[in-house]
Amino acid sequence: MCGNNMSVPLLAEAVTVSGTQKETAAVRGRGGEGREANMVHGWADAMTSIRLPYVKYICPHAPRIPVTLNMKMTMPSWFDLMGLSPDSPEDEAGIKKAAENIKAIIDHEAKNGIPANRVILGGFSQGGALSLYTALTCQQQLAGVVALSCWLPLHKTFPQAASGSANKDIPILQCHGDMDPMIPVQFGAMTAEKLKTIVTPQKLTFRTYPGLMHSSCPQEMSAVKEFIEKQLPRI
Repeated sequence: MCGNNMSVPLLAEAVTVSGTQKETAAVRGRGGEGREANMVHGWADAMTSIRLPYVKYICPHAPRIPVTLNMKMTMPSWFDLMGLSPDSPEDEAGIKKAAENIKAIIDHEAKNGIPANRVILGGFSQGGALSLYTALTCQQQLAGVVALSCWLPLHKTFPQAASGSANKDIPILQCHGDMDPMIPVQFGAMTAEKLKTIVTPQKLTFRTYPGLMHSSCPQEMSAVKEFIEKQLPRI
């Protein structure tokens, strides 16, 4: 995935960590709501620390929109947020639009030599949520999903929403801090149980990290690197 083609708007301002060898795979990562600009650069820095030489890492910026949870103030967000609990109302149109934008980037990469089955979607918080929704509704087979400190958007529409997906056997690495005050680990555990009704349960790994809040840690990033190496082996 590259960040310089204006025909795919999200790529125009993406932070890209290029591979040091021929790029044969891509990881598309996104930060979380609110602190999106910092999270994008933070995610890019984290990807640099665990980078594989043949993998391209792309971290696009979310658009700036009014967010209900932030008193309708305009801020970077992939879709509107009304609340952060399993029963909160959701921005269905915004979620679906954001997912289609991600799928357009996957198509763009395929045209430039990296097929969908060599692409992992991943992200933290809202970015991880969007990664899960996009993968589970995508008609192209992907290599995997990394979902950190997040949830499954529009969870009540699944498993029906995944009826046309090519990713019912997709490997998923889901990680969560057990002291997360923003998205409680119980929400993460509920998400994991829901995911087991959508994808092959044995392909889902759910890890929790003691004492970790709404953040990441070296042990988690080590697990992410191991997952990427396994799902995107060198060709």
